[in-house]
Amino acid sequence: MASFHVIAGASETLEHTKIRKIGVSDLFDALKRGVDDFMVKPSHIVFLCLIYPLVGVVLAAWTSGNNALPLLFPLVSGFALIGPFAAIGLYEISRRREAGLDTSWRHALEVRNSPALPAIAAVGIMLFAIFIAWLLTAQLFYQFLFGPAPPESISGFINEIFATGRGWTLIILGHVIGFVFAVVVLCTTVVAFPLLLDRDVGAYEAIHTSVRAVLANPITMAVWGLIVAVALIIGSLPVFAGLAVVLPILGHATWHVYRKVVESPARPAS
Repeated sequence: MASFHVIAGASETLEHTKIRKIGVSDLFDALKRGVDDFMVKPSHIVFLCLIYPLVGVVLAAWTSGNNALPLLFPLVSGFALIGPFAAIGLYEISRRREAGLDTSWRHALEVRNSPALPAIAAVGIMLFAIFIAWLLTAQLFYQFLFGPAPPESISGFINEIFATGRGWTLIILGHVIGFVFAVVVLCTTVVAFPLLLDRDVGAYEAIHTSVRAVLANPITMAVWGLIVAVALIIGSLPVFAGLAVVLPILGHATWHVYRKVVESPARPAS
């Protein structure tokens, strides 16, 4: 029964979760609200989001050796795949602020007391599995084009990537493959984690609702995915430090996107 609750939830059903159609203007309003949440409680970045760029720096240093050098870009770009899970504490802060509750930074950790924690973990494990699948795919594709031997040097690796036909094949088709992974994550998690925090639903309902939200708003959600991707790229440029601002804003904004696209359940008449 415990495993059933993780997948299916308890009190919510698919019929109770109604999806709205929203426009691009709603996305920018959500971003505005995300900035507002961030400005009101900017100290959250110290506790939640400096971890993100620091992990990026560690990974970059770890892959600076020639053996793992081809995985540097897949690792960096793969952050977008696990971002929805990394920002879960920020959704909780926005939820509490919206409800008029105390929003001190310690409440970001109260997610661990949520009854939906097993379902949150299940969706998080799915994201990490997609992340690992992306890394393995990127590695296999690189080896298919360049062979199993590691690059001889960083300069030689850069020259192979930007000055050869197979290097440009890697760049172009690699981005196409990465785009497919990103679309899968967007479709399955765009509102999954906020929904799990907000209602007593299971992992299946959260994922299914995200898919329905994308199908109901394909252009709007494509724009949202583009906004997230561009913001993460910009935040990653100064040695990942910009993510300390970009990530919390996107996290808060995601909560407000959820509020706009998923209708609140009707209260029973008294």
